[in-house]
Amino acid sequence: MRENAIIKVSNLVKNFGELQAVRGISFGVEHGSIFAFLGPNGAGKTTTIKILTTLLKPTSGEISVNGFNPLTEQNEVRRSFGIVFQDPSLDDELTAYENMEFHAVLYNIQAKLRKSRIEELLKFTELWERRNDIVKNFSGGMRRRLEIARGLLHHPKILFLDEPTLGLDPQTRNHIWEYIRNLNTKEGITVFFTTHYIAEAEQSAGKVAIIDHGQIVESGTPEEIKQKAGSKSLEEAFIALTGKEIREERVGTKEVFRRSHQMWRRG
Repeated sequence: MRENAIIKVSNLVKNFGELQAVRGISFGVEHGSIFAFLGPNGAGKTTTIKILTTLLKPTSGEISVNGFNPLTEQNEVRRSFGIVFQDPSLDDELTAYENMEFHAVLYNIQAKLRKSRIEELLKFTELWERRNDIVKNFSGGMRRRLEIARGLLHHPKILFLDEPTLGLDPQTRNHIWEYIRNLNTKEGITVFFTTHYIAEAEQSAGKVAIIDHGQIVESGTPEEIKQKAGSKSLEEAFIALTGKEIREERVGTKEVFRRSHQMWRRG
């Protein structure tokens, strides 16, 4: 594993009773890179993200996020990343600006810096003109852009994106990825994302790890994975490596994730 990895995972295991959701995986994410973590439903990718973001404790293994241990240095780890959950997490009854301001207070951003930082990010995501509008009137794409802006407020080193464009139309998905690539370039932020749109990973990720049945079955650049699988596209390689059968989400872990999400929102 390279020394400049901002995320380091070694022999990570997570069990839910008799269910082994993650089975001794190891990988690293380089500082300033865009990293895609792919897998079918129930493969272990969301479990891994929950562990990296302090919402679940691992059964065993070693983890480092921005040089900190998520088990013993939770506050330092949480200050190191922003996150956009798969499920909506904005307050629909607040304006875009109020959602941003509330998040800034939670992260103890100094009052004299809040206004300029909020303005900067809302302009970056093209939401400044809608800053005083109630969020419940926003489209799905606008909500996603606001969630990304909110996740960047405290200058995180890492941005976790769990299915950031799920349910959005192709045009909106393209716009969202323009923002993500721009912020990666502009702020040097490391992007760690999951997606069901494999083309997004092929177009945007510098490195990809494919996980299935709790184990990483392949990793490398999109081109390297395609070559190893003998496939023309990353999607073809993904299917070749993980199979064609339809996967169902693990019911046993779904409630754990729901409760973890609620705990996160309460701080």
